Amino acid sequence: MIDRRQDRTPLERLPFLHPTMLAPMEGVSHPTFREILAEQGGLGCVCTEFVRVTTEPLAPSVLRREVRFAEGVPLSVQVMGNLPEQMADAAGAVAAHGADIVDINLGCPVPKVVKKGVGAAMLKDLDLLERVLSAMRAQVPGLLSAKIRAGWDDKAHVLAIGETVQRAGADFIVVHPRRRADYYAGVADWRIVRTLKEALDIPVVGNGDVWYAVDAPRMRAETGCDAVMIGRPALRNPWIFRQIEAIERGVEPFAPSGDDVVEFLHDVTERYRGVFGKDRFVIGKLKEWCSYIVRAAPDPVAARAAVLRQPEIEGVLAGLRQVFAGLPSDAIDLRADGHIGHERSGSALLAQDDALPAGYVGPNAGAMALG
Repeated sequence: MIDRRQDRTPLERLPFLHPTMLAPMEGVSHPTFREILAEQGGLGCVCTEFVRVTTEPLAPSVLRREVRFAEGVPLSVQVMGNLPEQMADAAGAVAAHGADIVDINLGCPVPKVVKKGVGAAMLKDLDLLERVLSAMRAQVPGLLSAKIRAGWDDKAHVLAIGETVQRAGADFIVVHPRRRADYYAGVADWRIVRTLKEALDIPVVGNGDVWYAVDAPRMRAETGCDAVMIGRPALRNPWIFRQIEAIERGVEPFAPSGDDVVEFLHDVTERYRGVFGKDRFVIGKLKEWCSYIVRAAPDPVAARAAVLRQPEIEGVLAGLRQVFAGLPSDAIDLRADGHIGHERSGSALLAQDDALPAGYVGPNAGAMALG
């Protein structure tokens, strides 16, 4: 049983060897994907994509499919729903099946989800949120967490959301510092992470626009958060957790070459073929990964055309060789330090939006600009 004593420091209350988490991503975070990323090293915890909870109990087949571990890495299983009794039963079943952490999805912004009153829609009804999370708490003997957004359409509500999650008994909270209304637009405002960290007693995990390995220790330094969750940037750079670990140990981070990219995606293809079978089931998964990795190419627009327009897997792999083969690490945007800087990382020092909740530290005139 995981030790939940509250006299431990926030980081000690998290069961991670490394202060990093792989985010839950719908349609992406299947067991093979989680295993591949855990094998690269430096990853503290993997998360499933959400498990939808309805009026029916979770089927044993769902538990077998979702509660699958990557060797040596704790597993967080995310559930999504808004019925207190059913969510409690599902959380208890997931915990009994061996999950290290049970997490509730309070951040999914997709219209087909929120119109059912779940995901980010629950941020609009804090009474319901507290009832659901309290009911889950009663059935989960181990760690319980919540992954939130900064609010529905008003960042000023983020403190009330965080306090509700803490009051309901969650062991830690993960915050993606965009509102539901933002989807993934703009640049993540890490000041929201810092505000929650300063206000809450439970550990806070920051998430959002950690595109380069150097961004992870920077997020922790700027916000005080206890760990960092990474989603889309891990699709773009599968070695990012390994690089973060190297930075923390004070050694030179791995700098993948173009040949490393090609070899990695060849290996991914074969792993996916072994799991998903026919190429028509594999190609969508492979292109999903490629759509992010090509953003690191010297010419991302041309790379996207060369790789993603191919109708067959062999064409995709040939396009990857065309784009990446033979390139040194300095030529592609996958170094830990973000030396090329195709992506715009988040910041807690300067943001574009001044409409912030009470308690925010204002923009620092001497801080670096976003991008």
